[in-house]
Amino acid sequence: MALTPAQERVYRFVQEYLKDRGYSPSYEEIREHLGFRSLNAVYKHLKQLQQRGYLQSPPKNRKRALELLPLHTTGVSIPFLGVVAAGTPIEAVEIPESIEVPESFLGNGNNFALKVRGDSMIDEGIREGDILIITRQSHAESGQTVVALVHGEATVKKFYPHNGEVELRPANSHMAPLRLPADDVEIVGTVVGLLRHYRQRPFR
Repeated sequence: MALTPAQERVYRFVQEYLKDRGYSPSYEEIREHLGFRSLNAVYKHLKQLQQRGYLQSPPKNRKRALELLPLHTTGVSIPFLGVVAAGTPIEAVEIPESIEVPESFLGNGNNFALKVRGDSMIDEGIREGDILIITRQSHAESGQTVVALVHGEATVKKFYPHNGEVELRPANSHMAPLRLPADDVEIVGTVVGLLRHYRQRPFR
């Protein structure tokens, strides 16, 4: 059974942690690294992994004894088109590269990847350095996370239309939304998945 992007992120993090340290992460470490707001969210995703046959829960009182079962996913190569701002809009630089991602991360249609710069979407679990998987489309539903062009510069935000205007809302309580005429905003695509490297790599 295919995993959701969030479930696969949990699986991949636990897998990498086990490989590096020889024991599994605590619930708090999973919550912190994946940007979840509560330990209950961690418990929910681990429970779902267990129900789908990808995880064996630890014996009682042994929270660092998670055991993973093999995850079978098919990798798909999609275009990697540079950097997108989770903050002030910046120019998205298209570079001739590709990246392989799990097939379960992809939406229907044409998909591509962008690396995040900035922290305006931190409350959605989107951090600087993350790789976003985007399905290319020119429209979005209210509340979806989108990549949009504002006067030719790209940004990732929550999308809310308002009677001829568009609100591009950050997921960061310290940042104000952008409110713009609808004609000044071009939707490039909607975010459908996220990849994260736990060994941080510098922006190129």
